[in-house]
Amino acid sequence: MIESTANAQHRFSILIVDDEPANIDILSGILSPYYDVKVAPSGVVALKIVEKHTPDLILLDIMMPGINGFDVCKKLKSDKNLSQIPVIFVTALVQGEDEEKGFELGAVDYITKPVSPAITLARVNTQIKLAHQMRSTENLVQSRTSELEKSQQSAISMLAAAGHYNDTDTGHHIWRMAAYSKCLALAHGWSYERATLLAQAAPMHDTGKIGIPDNILKAPRRLDDIELDIMRSHASIGYQILSQSDTPLFQLAAEVALCHHEKWDGTGYPNGLSGNDIPESARIVALADVFDALTMKRPYKKAWSVKEAFDYIEMNSGKHFDPNLVQCFLSVKKDILATKAYWLTFEDKNIVPTIHNFLPRSCHVKDNEYD
Repeated sequence: MIESTANAQHRFSILIVDDEPANIDILSGILSPYYDVKVAPSGVVALKIVEKHTPDLILLDIMMPGINGFDVCKKLKSDKNLSQIPVIFVTALVQGEDEEKGFELGAVDYITKPVSPAITLARVNTQIKLAHQMRSTENLVQSRTSELEKSQQSAISMLAAAGHYNDTDTGHHIWRMAAYSKCLALAHGWSYERATLLAQAAPMHDTGKIGIPDNILKAPRRLDDIELDIMRSHASIGYQILSQSDTPLFQLAAEVALCHHEKWDGTGYPNGLSGNDIPESARIVALADVFDALTMKRPYKKAWSVKEAFDYIEMNSGKHFDPNLVQCFLSVKKDILATKAYWLTFEDKNIVPTIHNFLPRSCHVKDNEYD
């Protein structure tokens, strides 16, 4: 039984903590043939050892001078890096309240002194197996979660690319405007997790353009009314595509796709929503989207200066854009410009990103650099 757990390929490690040398000798003699054993003559020494060498299990005496076993266990369980180490108390104490306290602190078992070799080996082996199985399960879950996250990020990139497949002049627009959206959301009080979700959803805002005919999408002229209605249908098409998933990310993306062309004064499309009836996610993305579009060079226009773009955003406060978001956006000009400069490095190096959920680590933009 023991050999199957501590096989030739990997011998699990055990830390014995006891202030009595005789007790250490007995336990070491029982366990050393099957496990790599380390010993500590006090709680203080034990805590120093586990910081450098994390054991697979700890046998912990309770009655020790200085820091007793209960205090050692409490410290271990309060440390997220050490809390998963199984602790078995080895003690002569047999009072029920002591056992109850030990289990409340996170111990997995008790072994009473004088120790029985057979009982000690059996209980240690059981807890080692359980801990090993738990770690293996956690590693598998983390691996599967990582795979799912990669799949989700790939889906985001593909849907974002699909929406701009026929638009070869947007460069990294969808990624920059996503970064601006996150920056604005954070400044407006969104949690980091929610703002990150918005940064993932934002690049999919034009997914519906995949359903627009090329002769309209690429028309080198002003669209007539019928063509304009068809072009505007991309918001609803995007919503129909993205809302097929009930995950928080794609539900948010569907909301943004549907409403990012609505305007604060009610003159937008597809539903003519106004004010706070427009989801805040879409209001944020709309502002970020327009700012980045203005500062981009396109075949039909020159890139606006950042000052001109900021002025336009301010001028359209209460018309196209949420006034509160405009003031918030203007208050973080430095962060917006640092984000813009950061993302331009990707274009300068001709790097095609997949999905990035971060902002530059620091913003070192001078007060008037946008002028």
